[in-house]
Amino acid sequence: MSVLSFAGRTRSRGGRHRHGPARLGSRGEHTLQDVYGTRERASRFYASQFSDQLTPKMVEFIGRMEMAFIATSDASGECDCSFRAGTPGFLRVLSKRTIAYPEFRGNGVMASLGNMLENPHIGIFMVDFTQDLIGLHVNGIAEIITPARMQELDYFLPVQATNAGRRPVQWVLVRVTEAYIHCSKHIPKLVPQSRVRHWGTDNPRHKGGDYFGAVAQKTAVPEAVPVLAGTAVASRPG
Repeated sequence: MSVLSFAGRTRSRGGRHRHGPARLGSRGEHTLQDVYGTRERASRFYASQFSDQLTPKMVEFIGRMEMAFIATSDASGECDCSFRAGTPGFLRVLSKRTIAYPEFRGNGVMASLGNMLENPHIGIFMVDFTQDLIGLHVNGIAEIITPARMQELDYFLPVQATNAGRRPVQWVLVRVTEAYIHCSKHIPKLVPQSRVRHWGTDNPRHKGGDYFGAVAQKTAVPEAVPVLAGTAVASRPG
């Protein structure tokens, strides 16, 4: 049995968890740490950087983020990673153990929210590409709530936008189970530029059109197979 297949077999249903009374991480992590000799290094990272709640610096960091990457999976473990964006403050910190983010009108697929109904575990990754070049992982348990319920939970929630595309359709409430740093050594520095965002639009041009050619591929007429000279072509029966 290969190392990777063994790690897959030993992973618990709960994913990342405390393995034993004093060891953080999943069984898969521990298996590979022992195989590759990184257990001591990993233990130092767990001990120094993992937290089961947000620190004041993490709260400040989340408050100035304009984007986040959202990882979810369904009940069978099929994964999806998506992107969320807004103006600074769109990610709300309700307490050191609770954050929330809005779900705006999208393509109607509901991939992330659908996964949450089957499996509430969620991973959120935020990166500062422009100033400190650092990242933050926040993992937790997600719950879908209504805008009305969010207003009850967040007294300081700004007045909702009049543009329908800027008004949340739902909110995702996340109970934080762990938060930790993503090191800066491989994060590129980006220079922000202003652009018009077409919130809530269904205009294909503003949504990117068929950028990756999926529609074109499905609607393309199959090319006829060329007939080489001297090849007999069977005639259809009359």
